Amino acid sequence: MEKIDEAGRVNVVKHPLCEHNLSIIRDKNTDADVFKSALKRLGTVLILEAVKDLPLKNYPVQTPLAQCNSLLLDKDIRIIFAPILRAGLGLSDVAAELIPNASIQHVGMYRDEITLKPVWYYDKTPVEYSSPDNIRVFILDPMLATGNSAVATVSLFLKRGICINNITFVSILSAPEGILALSTAFPELKIVTAKIDEGLNSRGYILPGLGDAGDRLFNTFEK
Repeated sequence: MEKIDEAGRVNVVKHPLCEHNLSIIRDKNTDADVFKSALKRLGTVLILEAVKDLPLKNYPVQTPLAQCNSLLLDKDIRIIFAPILRAGLGLSDVAAELIPNASIQHVGMYRDEITLKPVWYYDKTPVEYSSPDNIRVFILDPMLATGNSAVATVSLFLKRGICINNITFVSILSAPEGILALSTAFPELKIVTAKIDEGLNSRGYILPGLGDAGDRLFNTFEK
């Protein structure tokens, strides 16, 4: 997986499964069932990349034949996946399968279609975290468009005491405008994405993009 440093700490994951499944979900003729499956495969590659620096620790393990020391995820480190509703649910299911003991903490906001600013409606994070230095947060949102929702979510975790170096933003598609907004607000933030597209249209949608990820995941297009 090749790293391309676009804006300080941006990792554009180069992998044939990313390219293949991204092409499937871009196609307007892909139905919701196939879209979900392809997004899951693509999300698996991205999340594996995002979590690859999680700390390991030696623990005793009893095999059928003998005891040995084996590396496991450090039990003192708490892992949080924070999907931005609703499209982020397409990635949180994958994350929960890969790391079942992780905490899934949903944050919900919708975009004001006039101002393009995020409007909060849900926050399942605690007021304060104990031992925030031992927490790793992975914010999940398939689309990093204007970056407004992403900036708001990162800011939320910083207010809760999480260090910026312990936060990673994971997206399927990113617009240069979103990358710039996040990287300007938080130069030390790690961003993992499959592709940086051309830019945004007048309505704040990524071009060429894949449309509205939430609508396509949950098949909520108006007929």
